[in-house]
Amino acid sequence: MTNSWRAGLQRGGIELRHLVHSGKEISGHLTNVVVALVVVGFISDDVPGTRTPMAHLVLAGFAAYLLFQIGLMNLPQILVTEREEGALLRLRTTPGGIPAYLIAKILQVVVVAIATLALLLAAGAVLVDGPLPKGPGDWLTLLWVTTLGLLAVVPLGAAIGAVLPNPREALALIMLPVMALLFTSGVVYPITSLPAVVQQVVALFPLKWMAQGQRSALLPDSARTAEVAGSWELPMVALVLAAWAVLGFLLAVPLLRRAARRESGSRLSAGIRKAQQSGALQ
Repeated sequence: MTNSWRAGLQRGGIELRHLVHSGKEISGHLTNVVVALVVVGFISDDVPGTRTPMAHLVLAGFAAYLLFQIGLMNLPQILVTEREEGALLRLRTTPGGIPAYLIAKILQVVVVAIATLALLLAAGAVLVDGPLPKGPGDWLTLLWVTTLGLLAVVPLGAAIGAVLPNPREALALIMLPVMALLFTSGVVYPITSLPAVVQQVVALFPLKWMAQGQRSALLPDSARTAEVAGSWELPMVALVLAAWAVLGFLLAVPLLRRAARRESGSRLSAGIRKAQQSGALQ
């Protein structure tokens, strides 16, 4: 296990260096931040029943959503693409290859997610008078909510990436449920404005609790009145995110191992030929 951690951290460091030199990857994350700031810039109302600007609530929601998106959309697409390129096939001959691979992906996603979050909050504070944590307690809350949120979605994203059919269908299959959660989890408007049954359904998923935890760190205590329970429910935030983290890890490693066992040279060649015929590969 020690060797897996060492190999995973080394691999993750190499992939991060490649990412820094990839203009396409960097521009994609910057675009997400710009879109969030543009949306927030056009909002001028207050959260109903409070004096908290609605723009602050939306910015806090986007802070959670960008973390969620990186783990649940970007990571599965990366895994499916690398699987078709033969990465999982090579891991079959590497002792501890699957755990090391998962550790490397977690490191890559965590670094990218934290950098994106920092950029969003800093640019928001400067450009649209966005909120920042007011004291050490709020900064600590932001830290643990972000950490637990990533632990909840990154392994889950890896598990999803292990079962998706191919890169061409991955985005289409993930986009609809992720966008549905975006508009029903209290990210872009108060969750109390939604029907009770919708509130109960989205409470089963991590995005709702990630957004609520981010709001608790970034918004004043008076904004709690816009929450379902009239409070931030931080113990429940921690419990739900921890449960999803455990579930994700229990699913990710065996599913990645299963995906690796199913890979073969002939299967890889057939996948490449099919991609070339469809025009996905040139």
